[in-house]
Amino acid sequence: MDAQNGTPRIVVGLDGSPSSQAALRWAVRYAGLVGGHVVAVTAWEVPGSASWSAPAVDATFDEEEAERQLVEEVRTVLGEDGASLIHERLVHGHPAEVLVAEAEGADVLVVGSRGRGGFRRALLGSVSQQVALHAPCPVTIVRPDVPVD
Repeated sequence: MDAQNGTPRIVVGLDGSPSSQAALRWAVRYAGLVGGHVVAVTAWEVPGSASWSAPAVDATFDEEEAERQLVEEVRTVLGEDGASLIHERLVHGHPAEVLVAEAEGADVLVVGSRGRGGFRRALLGSVSQQVALHAPCPVTIVRPDVPVD
């Protein structure tokens, strides 16, 4: 629950994958049911910053462009009206660590079952596994939308 206004806070991880977009839609539907608000979080990390195999500098990363892309992704997934209900956050750090930290005090953390990387055969992505183990609140893992024929 959001300590400032007493409404449920739903945190959702967004990385551009179909699974995370389904998680965003789920979070918005859930927020509508419980009268909550949604915070869409995208984490960014400089390649090689977790080790000393490469310099911790990415001259090609443009934070303003990344923020614009996050806002645009939310608009694309939810439409203009739905996007106006979402608070977007771009946070520097490892995705699992960022999401666990952002979920502090949240009512639920929502993530997609598979992100952009990893092995296609895996049932869960590494980020969804880590947040399921370490989040300070309940976690909902959403599979990508499957078209119905």
